[in-house]
Amino acid sequence: MNIPSCSVLLLCGGRGQRMGGADKGLLTWHGRPLVAWLHDVVRPLSDDLIISCNRNAEHYRPYADRLVEDQDRTFQGPLAGIRAGLAAARHEQMLVLPCDAPRIDHSLIDALLAHSGNRPVVIRQNGFWEPLFCLLPTALGQSLEQAWQTGERSPQRWLAGLEPVAVDCPPDDPRLANLNSPDLLALEPL
Repeated sequence: MNIPSCSVLLLCGGRGQRMGGADKGLLTWHGRPLVAWLHDVVRPLSDDLIISCNRNAEHYRPYADRLVEDQDRTFQGPLAGIRAGLAAARHEQMLVLPCDAPRIDHSLIDALLAHSGNRPVVIRQNGFWEPLFCLLPTALGQSLEQAWQTGERSPQRWLAGLEPVAVDCPPDDPRLANLNSPDLLALEPL
């Protein structure tokens, strides 16, 4: 398959509320930080690997070409990270992935990239959109900025208005397992 050039954004900028305030991307799973697992999968795809992080930049720097942070440091949610990523991306498409999904694989990424075009491409599971697993045309930065200025903070609502292309995944697809609590992080097998 001829894979288009894309920027990659790893979302690592949250508060880590479910993790007791710990920075999720830096928590270890099977001996390595969560961000390292994603880095290994996406590094070969892009010369523009961006990490959205609002703290611990020195720890994230080895895993990215560039770091971005939310303009407003009050942790406005993942849409703020996507907004910062779209503003920084150098390619016409930007692959977005959350830092707490270390089991993502090349076949799922290839499925997103295969639909590269003028519309967002979003994972859908059991009829529900998974907006933090998506491929976005960077030209949508203006649309996001307009939505942001009107108070939108939900990636799901913003993307729903753009008629995304769906990449359907089976129920309980392990590649989408979000290790976003201490219990899940401890129990999830490799």
